[in-house]
Amino acid sequence: MAILIALPLGIVIGHTRRGNVLISGIANATRALPTLGLLVFVVLLLGTGALPVILVLTVLAIPPILNATVVGFRTADPDAVLAAAAMGMTGGQQVAKVELPLASPLILSGIRSAALQVIATATVAAMAASGGLGRFVLDGQKRADGYPEMITGALLVMVLALLADLLLGGLALVAQRRTTGRRKVRTDMFDDINPDPDSKGASA
Repeated sequence: MAILIALPLGIVIGHTRRGNVLISGIANATRALPTLGLLVFVVLLLGTGALPVILVLTVLAIPPILNATVVGFRTADPDAVLAAAAMGMTGGQQVAKVELPLASPLILSGIRSAALQVIATATVAAMAASGGLGRFVLDGQKRADGYPEMITGALLVMVLALLADLLLGGLALVAQRRTTGRRKVRTDMFDDINPDPDSKGASA
């Protein structure tokens, strides 16, 4: 849900260069919200269950994805963007073929950060009478012989966080290599079209 909201919004803001200050302020303010306090507040309004937890997790996951998308578009290679515009590409084509691929490593890093935050917060969300792996920890605390249950829940959360981090980190690395490869190919093409005059003179 956070990706569906933050990614399109970040693409529009990053491509048009409009609304950066407003969105950055809202995202930073949202990031500063205390996780447990926000969870308790939403639970008091909507009651216990999965819905309030999903809403809180979505709100907390939006800022890192939104910021990463906007920064990725803003830091995309300006020469590539200008070349795409000079070739007559429309705004949508520039986004799909140039800006989005160049920004993908940063976007995946934002999603990676959001995923880890969601996993950690979902564990705490068990306090709101929600399910999840956090129930093992909380239920184990209530029993004298609950240490195995607590350890199992903690280990499962840790494994889930590590798997998510490794998977998204690997995707970000692949995207970074593809982006570097595209930049190298583009540089070689420009070198072939516009050879260095000094090298031409030397060879002559």
